[in-house]
Amino acid sequence: MISAPRTPGQSALGDVAPGGGGRASRSALELAQRVLQIEADAIRAMMERLDGRFLDAVTLVLARSGRVVVSGIGKSGHVARKIASTLASTGTPAYFVHPAEASHGDLGMVMPGDVFIGISYSGESNELLAIVPLLKRQGAKLIAFTGNPSSTLAREADVHLDVAVAQEACPLNLAPTASTTASLALGDALAVALLDARGFSADDFARSHPGGSLGRRLLTHVSDVMRTGEAIPAVTLGATLVEGVIEISRKGMGMTAVVDDGQRLLGIFTDGDLRRSLERDVNLRGTRIEEVMTRNPRCVRPDALAAEAVEMMERTKSTQIPVVDAEGRLVGALNIHDLFRSKVV
Repeated sequence: MISAPRTPGQSALGDVAPGGGGRASRSALELAQRVLQIEADAIRAMMERLDGRFLDAVTLVLARSGRVVVSGIGKSGHVARKIASTLASTGTPAYFVHPAEASHGDLGMVMPGDVFIGISYSGESNELLAIVPLLKRQGAKLIAFTGNPSSTLAREADVHLDVAVAQEACPLNLAPTASTTASLALGDALAVALLDARGFSADDFARSHPGGSLGRRLLTHVSDVMRTGEAIPAVTLGATLVEGVIEISRKGMGMTAVVDDGQRLLGIFTDGDLRRSLERDVNLRGTRIEEVMTRNPRCVRPDALAAEAVEMMERTKSTQIPVVDAEGRLVGALNIHDLFRSKVV
């Protein structure tokens, strides 16, 4: 579809030409909404026609012993790079190969056990078609993403996945927009289906993302960040209230654990307990700490994820938590500031 000629100074975003220094008219918002509607419709239509060929693609990848090689040129190349990255980060070893570079040596990276995903909306990309015979000779299997089931690439593929769209979101119906969105969404669907089939877990995901905040949240355990040894605030049963206050002040955690002679946790005494005791005019030196402590406090195991400790603190509106082993012995203490320092929060 070709749009009507525009008058000088008029753009698709309104009556202000680029660089004019003016403000885009409301038509810019309307055009943006139209773009999103077209792309949403394209994905919805593709979802409705998804069939057994998608299952064939999943089965083909799962059955092969090698990796997934994703390729495309131009806008399809950018989509291919993203799909390869998503596959690799979700448990399916994958990488991108530029089709033009493949013709000049990079095809040597493709092995007989690999699956090659070729992305070309027309299905007639010369750079991809030039390497298809060599892929077949190598013993690799071919999955094609095209918008034309009758195209050369679709006919040569072991599995063809249809990414056709009714129209591009570009007002000229020329620039790849809805079609690249459809290819990208189908690549995500394939990656997630493979993730599920492989039983890929959150811990697996974290191992491939160790450098980011997600990796820290998923891989950091309480034992990695808790205070241990002399840094643990603790007093034994029978200590006076003032001894508990001194321990709180010395360790700087806003609480002290109360343990028996076997280091089993009996309770905690916090800043909040101290304020409530002062309101009742309790004798600091004559009162034993078990008389005012919080019994059966919430605690966490050292092998728990630090993210679980964060969730518990948020749910109970507390800023510190004792850490106990399987026998209930005090082995550590955790403060919200420890979690901030470790960047779990």
